[in-house]
Amino acid sequence: MSLVRSGNVLDPMSVGFWADADPFGAVRSLAERCPVLTNVRVDWKETPTAHVFTADLPGVRKDQAKVEVEDGGVLVISGERAREEDVDGKNDERWHHVERSSGKFQRRFRLPRGARVDQVSASMDNGVLTVTVPKEETKKPQLKAIPISG
Repeated sequence: MSLVRSGNVLDPMSVGFWADADPFGAVRSLAERCPVLTNVRVDWKETPTAHVFTADLPGVRKDQAKVEVEDGGVLVISGERAREEDVDGKNDERWHHVERSSGKFQRRFRLPRGARVDQVSASMDNGVLTVTVPKEETKKPQLKAIPISG
């Protein structure tokens, strides 16, 4: 499997990919080497009245996340998870293992016809972002009884 980054191909199985890894120190995580994180998990469910997107964004504050709707009905969930830096500023800490991802993330979803993109709402609670896209009301066919003469 290869990961594409702005024209360059990153192959995790190649020797060069891991060349700057120090087996006794911190190993740069895959997320650091990829400019856009794709590991943001999003659920999309449809209810009778709306499309509801639920994204797990642990460690992301509300001001670090962004929800937009592009022309053509594309929902974009993006943001940035800050990397933990040296707490006391002395630069005397050494990481041995890094698994938690940091950096920018972006997920895009093409909304179906009938989505009310002018009424999208979003809320965040305990690192879970919920985006609600209301659906247009479907008009029930009106039946008109026609009397039969004769």
